Amino acid sequence: MNFAYPKNERLKSKTTIGLLFSEGKSVSKYPLRLVYCQADENSEEKIKIGVSVSKKYFKKAVDRNYFKRVLRETYRLNKHLLWDNVQQPYSLMFFYQTKDRLTYEEINTKTVQLFEKFVAQINKPQDSGTKAEV
Repeated sequence: MNFAYPKNERLKSKTTIGLLFSEGKSVSKYPLRLVYCQADENSEEKIKIGVSVSKKYFKKAVDRNYFKRVLRETYRLNKHLLWDNVQQPYSLMFFYQTKDRLTYEEINTKTVQLFEKFVAQINKPQDSGTKAEV
């Protein structure tokens, strides 16, 4: 597995980010949240991911940048959990949503749990909306 985080895996498109916030689904593992939506089939990458840390919780850019760096690093080291279990291309936004200053190890553990929860959610069969009567 390649542990790189190249530019073509970074989510930069404003239209895609807007689509994530308007139509995306989310999965959470406190204090992390992952908002996702399925990307178009002709996407060159299987997964595109962006990270965000709220200015509400960390007023100083130095602190926000630190946690963004940690989120990118935990994604980079654990992205095999996503790549091995995802068939369609997805766009993801990865959020740190607390003012608590967790350690790298705690964030890494939560990231693994969040990715496993995400994979379980996208791989579970969807309800067709009709129930068979007994």
